[in-house]
Amino acid sequence: MKTDPLLQPYKIRHLEFKNRLMTSAHEPSYAEEGLPKDRYRLYHVERAKGGIALTMTAGSAVVSPDSPPAYNNLHAYKDEIIPWLKKLTSECHDYDTKVMIQITHLGRRTNWNHSDWLPVLSASPVREPAHRSFPKEAEDWDIERIIKDYSSAAQRMKEAGMDGIEIEAYGHLLDSFWSPATNKRTDSFGGNLDNRIDFSLRVIDSIRKAVGNDFILGMRLVADEDWEIGLSKKEGIEIAKKIVNTNKIDFLNIIRGHIDTDASLTKVIPIQGMPSSPHLDFAGELKEQTKFPIFHASKINDVSTARHAISSGKLDMVGMTRAHIADPYIVKKIIKNKEEDIRPCVGATYCLDRIYEGKETLCIHNPATGREKFIPHEINSKSNKIRKVVVVGAGPAGLEAARVCSARGNKVIVFEASKNPGGQINLISRSKRRKDMLGIIDWRIEQCQKFNVEFNYNILASKENILSKKPDIIIIATGGTPNIGNLDEGSDLACNTWDIISGNTNIEDDVILYDDNGAFAGLQTAEMIANKGSKLEIITPERFFSPEVGGMNYVPYAKTFIEKNVKITIDKRIKKIKKRGNRLLVSIGSDYSNILENLETSQVIIEHGTLPLDDLYLELKQKSYNLGAIDYNSLIKNKFIELKNNKEGSYFLYRVGDSISSRNIHAAIYDSLRICNHL
Repeated sequence: MKTDPLLQPYKIRHLEFKNRLMTSAHEPSYAEEGLPKDRYRLYHVERAKGGIALTMTAGSAVVSPDSPPAYNNLHAYKDEIIPWLKKLTSECHDYDTKVMIQITHLGRRTNWNHSDWLPVLSASPVREPAHRSFPKEAEDWDIERIIKDYSSAAQRMKEAGMDGIEIEAYGHLLDSFWSPATNKRTDSFGGNLDNRIDFSLRVIDSIRKAVGNDFILGMRLVADEDWEIGLSKKEGIEIAKKIVNTNKIDFLNIIRGHIDTDASLTKVIPIQGMPSSPHLDFAGELKEQTKFPIFHASKINDVSTARHAISSGKLDMVGMTRAHIADPYIVKKIIKNKEEDIRPCVGATYCLDRIYEGKETLCIHNPATGREKFIPHEINSKSNKIRKVVVVGAGPAGLEAARVCSARGNKVIVFEASKNPGGQINLISRSKRRKDMLGIIDWRIEQCQKFNVEFNYNILASKENILSKKPDIIIIATGGTPNIGNLDEGSDLACNTWDIISGNTNIEDDVILYDDNGAFAGLQTAEMIANKGSKLEIITPERFFSPEVGGMNYVPYAKTFIEKNVKITIDKRIKKIKKRGNRLLVSIGSDYSNILENLETSQVIIEHGTLPLDDLYLELKQKSYNLGAIDYNSLIKNKFIELKNNKEGSYFLYRVGDSISSRNIHAAIYDSLRICNHL
């Protein structure tokens, strides 16, 4: 602790942070009626328990009613928020974790068609593609009332006992005045740089007057939009210096880029397959230019990079936000010299994609995140009675079952049919961009090894194999097999996406991919076909493309499809496939019309999810205590009850993941965690 740069304290005026790690402001979308109630509070308190120095709440809390929430944002304009924030802050303070909140007016980065149905506004009536609103140009009376709204919101935050406020200025209202891309005004708020930042300086001045000098005030700002038509690096640095020179701001949190489209957003917040910490050097340059406290977060997912950011002097506080969504106990594990136990952020961006699709934050492989009230992040409780558990399958669901059962003190034996663990993740990781997904498997294998789980590879488990171990509990995690039986005729003439991803089937020169699922497997297959140079048409019955893949993760696929001239056809279904010589004749219809058309191609590939590999489960079912049944009511309440419906049974039997039905990695791991945590 004496030498680790990350564990050194840092002081801004009167406020001392116990270490250099923070979570930057982000919206987990756990708010209820715009208020940080139990779920929201417990999420932040868990990170405080884990040792983080600063948890920045909200992303962002909105200061005005005409800034309707885009991501279930907190309502900083409501007095009712004060007691909820006070409770959150107080509980985090119990762990010596400082708490701040980011406040904003979203400007054009939201929609008018909900909440109070007020028009959204911006510096000028320039539409933001991501949220699709056509904003009105902010009038003088808008500017005056919003300045007052900022100061009123700041007073509420101080009354709630928070340690500080961060003003948001990237992609929102304030910086829409800064950027030439969004400010087309001809009045005193347009034109030269001083005019364009006047509104922001008035907001800062108003807040400082409202909260006094004994309260921390920072700004998260874009200092270079990295955009031909946007704010330049030169002007961005000048804005940062002008803000510093007001002597009313205590820190800057630096961002680079613009966020008005999915493609641009991924450059600001990179997903897997993109470079880590892409803006760290830029943030360091701002520190050198301003000689001012600098915070920064952007895909700093590993401790080594975070440590370098501090030791090199580039940053004063380093944000590891998605990393703490994956593991809230990073600091505690650093202190205990157990960095190898940190659950890795694999960059899947399941968390953010869910937010941008109007859902709540969840981690792809830590189901406890956002469920702190019911689910533990660490398995500390032991089973009342040590039992023998046989797990069949070493994919994500099977390995999570083995990890949790063994951590609870049970004797665990795993059978896996292939020579390596991983299941479908071994297919996913065949795409170079998604190789980090192997971290889901690697971490669980390492945890299982600590608890002496017995692994048996290259064994296709049979009823006899399993029962010879005399198990008390059997968990079937055998996954699924591709389902291509969704045509009226000719499914046997098609191949499935796994055939292509695995390399077991060659890709022909012209291909039709029928994606009747809309998830990653179809996109991964399509990308492989396109990169090979084959002519490709993707046909889907969906009214919009790839509905199971969020906007951020879709970006690299879209780039490939555009550059490789992939044709995408929506609203169409393949009905039949027939042979025509050495070619295939494909009959195509639609849910919206009786019109049929025919296409010729060399190859048809079908993606339609999976069917469960459940033969073994069905074979074992009749001799189990519970006859395979699960008490859903107790499962939902996290008070899982083992049913004993069969007096003649000799073991409990459960199945998890795709061996039940075609879902995703998060669902598979969550199945295992919430069952096995009680076994």
